[in-house]
Amino acid sequence: MPRGLVVKSTGIHYWVKSESGLMIQCTVRGKMRTQGIKSTNPIAVGDWVNYVHDSQHESGNITSVETRKNYIIRKSTNLSKQSHIIAANVDLAFLVVTLSIPETTRMFIDRFLVSAEAYHIPVVLLFNKMDLYQPQDIERIESLAQIYRNIGYDSIQISAHIKTNYQALTDLMRYKFTVLAGHSGVGKSSIINALNSNLNLKVNKISLAHLTGKHTTTFAEMHQWEDQSYVIDTPGIRAFGLLDFKKEEFAQYFPEILKWSPDCRFQNCTHIHEPGCAVKAALNRGEIDEIRFQNYQAMYFGDDDKHRL
Repeated sequence: MPRGLVVKSTGIHYWVKSESGLMIQCTVRGKMRTQGIKSTNPIAVGDWVNYVHDSQHESGNITSVETRKNYIIRKSTNLSKQSHIIAANVDLAFLVVTLSIPETTRMFIDRFLVSAEAYHIPVVLLFNKMDLYQPQDIERIESLAQIYRNIGYDSIQISAHIKTNYQALTDLMRYKFTVLAGHSGVGKSSIINALNSNLNLKVNKISLAHLTGKHTTTFAEMHQWEDQSYVIDTPGIRAFGLLDFKKEEFAQYFPEILKWSPDCRFQNCTHIHEPGCAVKAALNRGEIDEIRFQNYQAMYFGDDDKHRL
């Protein structure tokens, strides 16, 4: 049975690139669509699938999805389903961050990082639109970038408009499946256009009335920008809801908490109220960022904090 890569998904139709390079528009057989899959999209961009090809009509039916090595998932806004898979089989995720118009909150960043940690996906923070910021804004971004570098997350300051630091970007992305995520309006499609102008993805202006981005990218789509190098453009995410986490698990997805927790007096320390907590001691010494720790507590208690950059 033919095998191919899902490069675009509308939720109803899937564009599958065959191993010979042929692009085939496929649908999913009804039985597979409902067979115990609690997701708005049982098939995601980045999936390797098997399909039956109707060569007469240049269409196909997807019959099965191969086992994924990982995926990025979040709570769905569709209340009838549990989850939405943003992309599958990801080698690297770029979380695109902007200081304003639109603003990316610290909680949004940390929720995304927790989910990526849980599914073993490396993340790099891309601080975009650096050409638009004033010196005091750049100072804030550099300070924030250093906080995340200190705990192991590479952070790059870029400008899609003038291609600042694009060599560093392309060096990281080469020969990988890379996904771009972030709010609408942070410049994901512009970043891809700057990688390869032939792609010519549609971009849109920020809504000045609401200081938020418009949903230019409606569906997830994978683009080949160089030989064996692919990038997945995703629709903007307004909120990143975490799925199927037990509150006791959150600490292991914060690298700086995980670093100090073996030194806690109690093996099952939650780092909330127990005496002899090495994590809180590190926090008091300034070795753990206070807002990151507050976000950990908010996730533990199920609060939706809104720490800004």
